[in-house]
Order: sequence, then structure tokens, then C-alpha cells
Amino acid sequence: MKTDKTLSAEKAEQLLSRLKTRFSENMHRHKGLEWNDVTDKLRKDKSKLHSLYEMERTGGEPDVIGFDKKSDQFLIADCAAETPSGRRSLCYDEPALNERKEHKPAGSALGMAAAMGIELMTEAEYRFLQSHGKFDTKTSSWLQTPVDIRKAGGALFGDFRYGQVFVYHNGAQSYYASRGFRGIVRL
Repeated sequence: MKTDKTLSAEKAEQLLSRLKTRFSENMHRHKGLEWNDVTDKLRKDKSKLHSLYEMERTGGEPDVIGFDKKSDQFLIADCAAETPSGRRSLCYDEPALNERKEHKPAGSALGMAAAMGIELMTEAEYRFLQSHGKFDTKTSSWLQTPVDIRKAGGALFGDFRYGQVFVYHNGAQSYYASRGFRGIVRL
């Protein structure tokens, strides 16, 4: 079943207004960047606007955290203080979900991210986000996991405790009420 990935004009304008307010209130995350440059790109790529809508709808509070000059892309990430509430209690990926014989979670982080049109943060992106504040002080977030770790059955997640960013491992099939995932969109 194909889903429509475009927003109504009204929803798009409401989202853009919310994103602009968040951008203006958090200039420390994107010094030297201009909101009009972001909206110009968003208006040209409606699928990214839909992805940001999904991030917002699930509690991610997306905001611009930087600009990659090499790729000429803005980096927009989940900036909610804790891992997004609408994306918790998920195992890492579909193979991990299929491994569970009982007490299966509702889904997987990678599956939900793909449906939203976003990617899980890498460890480097997660550490970069943490340079803009303290995130996941009570929760944790699944991170993109290197293939060799995933092949061995594990997956990575991160959090912020004791004034430090920690990246750990867990079985990919595990899930917890306080673990979700943070996404990133390149625009």
C-alpha cells in the first residue's frame, strides 16, 4: 500500500512556522545559518518536509544543527531533550524483531526510520548533537551500528550520564521503554 508523502498546504505552513520558531529560539545550534536558506530547500523537496512532519509528530522536535559544506546540505536532527516519546520500545531492526519469539515490541528503529524517510544518527552525529546541549539524560537512543557489530547480534545506543556521552552495545532484539531513536535528515 502506497502512502502519500505530501502535506496539505495548511499542515506544511504550520510545520514551517513551528520549525522557524524553534530555529530562532535555538540559534546556538546553527550559528551563521539563515532560516530563509533552509525554507528555500524545504519548499523544493516536499518529501523532506514530510519527514520533518513525522519527526515532529513523534516528539522529536527537529531543528537545524549544522551545514555540511561538502555536500551542500543542512543537517536537521531530533533535538528533544529525551529520545522522542513516539519512537520508544523498539528493537534495533527487522531481523532482531523477527528473532523475538515472545514479548515482541511494536516495531524496529530502522523500520520506523525508513517509513519516516529519516536515518538513525551515527555515533559521530550523536556526539555532535551532544555538543549543542545535554540530550538523553534519562533515556537512550539507538544509533547506526557498524555491520560487523550487527552481524554478531549487537547494536549501539547512546546516552548522556555523569557529564559524559556514552555509547554502549546491547542485543539488537532488546527493547526498553526508555530507549528510542533519534533521526537525522540531510537537506
